[in-house]
Amino acid sequence: MRLIAEFCQNHNGDFDTLLRMVDAAAEGGATHAKVQTIFADDVAFRDRFEQGQTDPDGTVNTIKRPYQAEVERLRGLELSYEQQRRFVDACRAAGLEPLTTAFNLTCIPHISELGWSSVKVASYDCGSLPLIEALAARFQEIILSTGASYDHEIEAAATYLRDRGTRFSLLHCVTIYPTPLADMNLARLNYLRNLCPSVGLSDHSLVARDGVKAALAAIHLGADTIERHFTVLAPDQSRDGPVSIRKEHLRQIRDFASLSHDDQKHVIDTEIPEFSAMIGAASRPLSHAELVNRDYYRGRFCNKVDGQQVFNWEDGARMVLARAG
Repeated sequence: MRLIAEFCQNHNGDFDTLLRMVDAAAEGGATHAKVQTIFADDVAFRDRFEQGQTDPDGTVNTIKRPYQAEVERLRGLELSYEQQRRFVDACRAAGLEPLTTAFNLTCIPHISELGWSSVKVASYDCGSLPLIEALAARFQEIILSTGASYDHEIEAAATYLRDRGTRFSLLHCVTIYPTPLADMNLARLNYLRNLCPSVGLSDHSLVARDGVKAALAAIHLGADTIERHFTVLAPDQSRDGPVSIRKEHLRQIRDFASLSHDDQKHVIDTEIPEFSAMIGAASRPLSHAELVNRDYYRGRFCNKVDGQQVFNWEDGARMVLARAG
């Protein structure tokens, strides 16, 4: 059972806090600890998000996320490559496997020298084959989240990695933050299992309301990987705090995973009345909320070359890595 503690930016840019997170994740029983290779200079400017677009009835059609404010926010949350190297060492010393998410091609020559053996591809890049190709050439394993991705994008990525012989896993994910349990659609695990034997759940449910119910349900349904945002701070002290678990939640997931299938079912039947509602459909259209999030987050980061923005899925992206070295 692989249990990934996703630190995201819950360290608030403070390396000592990050080290505390490593220790707490190890104490809770995580197997992997993950950060994100994000740099403010890689944020893409896209005019439609400067003001956004909301209907008179309150329906959001385009997220409002002004470029300069986002750059300034992320500037204080960056981890330098040297800090990432130290994170890799700290994880291994604590018995954890380190992971990072690569959000663009220009970071790949740098992170490939830092000691990661596995790397994560975010949901919105599941359809970015140039990025996936470049990562597969340099890392032993690729873990792909599949939220807000179309089936043909997921299938193309899986076919490429399978044909290449790269070890990979597919994580079901619903890109609604936080995700209501009724929108989990855990039946998607069966669809993903047809593409790859290693499947799991990247869960963004609201911890204060739903705890780790979705993770437990996914394990009972055969998931071999659970990824959850993780924190050592109070929920209101970081942007992702409300969807982030703590070490006691990791222990709960770990203990449940060690139970027999029959004992898991007893826990499900007695403690998780929402289980049936979480099953949903293996094949479904993306919801309006997911499409709105896809519109913003797919392309949130880009590759900047000669004053141009090149996105990870574009044919020109294959040239970016060659120029970056």
